[in-house]
Amino acid sequence: MSAVIHAEGLSKRYHRGLQVDDGLRHSLEAFLRAPLSVFRRKKEETFWALKDVSLEVKEGEVLGLIGRNGAGKTTLLKVLSRITRPTTGWAEIHGRVGSLLEVGTGFHPELTGRENTFLSGAILGMTRREITRKFDEIVAFAELEKFIDTPVKHYSSGMYVRLAFAVAAHLEPEILLVDEVLAVGDIKFQKKCLGKMGDVARAGRTVVLVSHQLNQIRRLSHRVIWIDDGGIRRDGPTHEVVSAYESVMASGDTNVSSRGPTSATEGRFLKWEIAGAPPDQPHLLSTLGPVTVNFVVELAQPVSNGEHGIALFNSERQLMWAQAAQNLTLERGIHVFSHSFPTLPLRPGTYQWQVSLWDGGEMLDLWDCVPELNIATDVHQHPHDQWNGILNVPTSFLLRSGGEP
Repeated sequence: MSAVIHAEGLSKRYHRGLQVDDGLRHSLEAFLRAPLSVFRRKKEETFWALKDVSLEVKEGEVLGLIGRNGAGKTTLLKVLSRITRPTTGWAEIHGRVGSLLEVGTGFHPELTGRENTFLSGAILGMTRREITRKFDEIVAFAELEKFIDTPVKHYSSGMYVRLAFAVAAHLEPEILLVDEVLAVGDIKFQKKCLGKMGDVARAGRTVVLVSHQLNQIRRLSHRVIWIDDGGIRRDGPTHEVVSAYESVMASGDTNVSSRGPTSATEGRFLKWEIAGAPPDQPHLLSTLGPVTVNFVVELAQPVSNGEHGIALFNSERQLMWAQAAQNLTLERGIHVFSHSFPTLPLRPGTYQWQVSLWDGGEMLDLWDCVPELNIATDVHQHPHDQWNGILNVPTSFLLRSGGEP
């Protein structure tokens, strides 16, 4: 597939706290109060909303953009949609672009919903015949039959975004840029939008989607870019990038990879990892196949009647699984506790191990393991969030017709 969006070194600098010229009278008053202040130039404060962002989006690809508020996601979309000019860098876009970046973008408040629909279509380069063919479908989707001839300045924000989304999705731009618009409107309309976005993606059109609702990103995106502090922190398969982002958000952006000092003197857990995992991703599980998890413990003295407990919790601290090994005899030194599973069929997300070690009823150490476990497997769940459960089990379906009841 050819690239329809190609960007190199995109950066955008903004000025913060610019002063407003108050006119001659106020300037003279300021001079009389503090004559020397005229000769002092206040430092101009700037910040970079984007810093050296390069990316490529293939034809028919659905790209998700995630990151904290203020990370630069919306600025990137505004640059790609030609609303904002980059300070440095360049971008090439091949195809008609439909952008839905914020409520009201592209609509004229004095025009009616009908007139704005035809105006938006004309801006996208569509003929009046093409727009007319889609018009009834747009109005029905937006549920605005009674208000389509009302000036949009009288619309509520929900009505505004319903029509804006309907126009952008139905007028068939080759590239659709969407920024968090699904957060506006009621639950019913959000579900309808998700279904339409899925239809757009399956039709082979290119979509760049910004959303803080990570389940939407998981469901719709083929690939995800994590934007952080104006730059690309990670770019890769959807489940891997989203799970890594969730883990960092849950842990407060810590990069701790092993156990720090503790008060335990007789024994303590040092670290944990997935056996056979890549060295740079020792806590990422991307397969539903067999998996072995290793926990390293250091003992300062022998254990004669040991018990080792292990539990797995989800991000809401709900217990997923627990087990215990008893009657352990351990010498002084380093030991590896290995737990092997035929599969860990849990829905993608972040989880935390808790491990403990006891000797004759005395607790030697209890550790809530960090970093957390990231499960980034393919999703084998119902397409609607409300029917997603804890387990993520691949299944097969067979339909037989006829034969004996």
